[in-house]
Amino acid sequence: MGSVMLLQSLKDGILGQASVKAIYGEPIVAQGKTIIPVARISYGYGAGAGTGGVGDTSARGEGGGGGGGVHAVPVGVIEVSDQQTRFVPISDRKKLTGVLLLGVGLGMWLGYRR
Repeated sequence: MGSVMLLQSLKDGILGQASVKAIYGEPIVAQGKTIIPVARISYGYGAGAGTGGVGDTSARGEGGGGGGGVHAVPVGVIEVSDQQTRFVPISDRKKLTGVLLLGVGLGMWLGYRR
C-alpha cells in the first residue's frame, strides 16, 4: 500500500468514527422535546512509508505505518420543541472560575508593581 493510499485509508477510518452520533448517540425525544447533542470534534492522522536499504543497495528494506486519533468535547445540546428551538451550552464552571481568579490575581500583581 502506497503512502497516499495509507493516508486516505486512515482518514476514512477516523472520519467514519468522528461524529457526534458515534460518540454521544442519537437525538433523544421525550416530553414533546427533541434533544440533539453538540460536540467539538478534532482529529489528526499521519502515516509514513519507506523502501530500500539505507546505504546498502543489497539490503531489502520496506516499512510503513500510521496512526490517528479523535478528541471530542461536549459543548451543549440543541433543544427542539413546539414553542422554540434553542442551544443550551454546557459550561465548565471550574475552568471559568480559575480563569477569573487568575485575571484578578494578575491585575492585583500588575497594580502592585506600579
